[in-house]
Amino acid sequence: MWVGLAFLSALLLGFYDTSKKKALTGNAVLPVLLLNTLFSALIFLPLILSAQFGLGWFDGTVFDAGIGSPEAHAKVAVKSLIVLTSWVFGYYGMKHLPLTIVGPINATRPVLTLVGAVLIFGERLNAYQWTGVLLAIISLFLLSRAGRSEGVDFLKNRWIACIAMAALTGAASGLYDRYIMRDLNPAFVQSWYTVYQFVAMSIVIAVMQFPRRKTEVPFHWSWAIPLISIFLSCADFAYLTALGNEAAMISIVSMIRRGSVVVSFACGALLFHERNLRSKAIDLIFILIGMVFLYLGSR
Repeated sequence: MWVGLAFLSALLLGFYDTSKKKALTGNAVLPVLLLNTLFSALIFLPLILSAQFGLGWFDGTVFDAGIGSPEAHAKVAVKSLIVLTSWVFGYYGMKHLPLTIVGPINATRPVLTLVGAVLIFGERLNAYQWTGVLLAIISLFLLSRAGRSEGVDFLKNRWIACIAMAALTGAASGLYDRYIMRDLNPAFVQSWYTVYQFVAMSIVIAVMQFPRRKTEVPFHWSWAIPLISIFLSCADFAYLTALGNEAAMISIVSMIRRGSVVVSFACGALLFHERNLRSKAIDLIFILIGMVFLYLGSR
């Protein structure tokens, strides 16, 4: 079941990336991120209210958030800060780079998670799974060659550096998720972490955006902004529920989730008319074959 949830999360993440790219095009980054955290918190607010006031709306269901201890809230607050750091870097990179480059780079993120999973949690991969990881590494090399044809130097471009930092902190988030989900309720984690993210993002806006609002790129509303929150909330809930399964391997779940590149790649071609699709498609094929090997290895 956890493998199926991971694939569902991957599908939803593809639509999340597409909505994010649409919302950020010609727009101010931090206000979009603030609204994302606000809408996500509002989506899960009923779960919190039901648990805190004993309303019983979701008792006995997967949406029963329960009441966490101070230690549990502290763990979730740390998660929110790690994810928010990854998002800030990722949103800036997404705004300035083609979706058909960002998607495949993010698809290689689980390689970092894999290293941590092997070193920290003692996970062991079989031959099928190692083959999938190797194909992901090859895809990153091929993508760097495709990027050069669009004037994107992977070693010198600062937006590539932002995506790399987003990938690094995102991998750290995945490992941390595996740690906290051994003891915590997925609904509790998902609902409270959105609240803590909104609080933290409000502080970031007050410190970084508000004083420079007259010199920054102006913000404009896009209906893609609430779609970011909807797709992400559903994707993360499926992901956390998958990790709640004792048999789940974070290295495999993370790799499967990066299959979202299929959706984001297609949308980059169809909606944003991005270039050099043939060379990038070769990279995508390597990633897809890697997904197949990971699936076979997890059966």
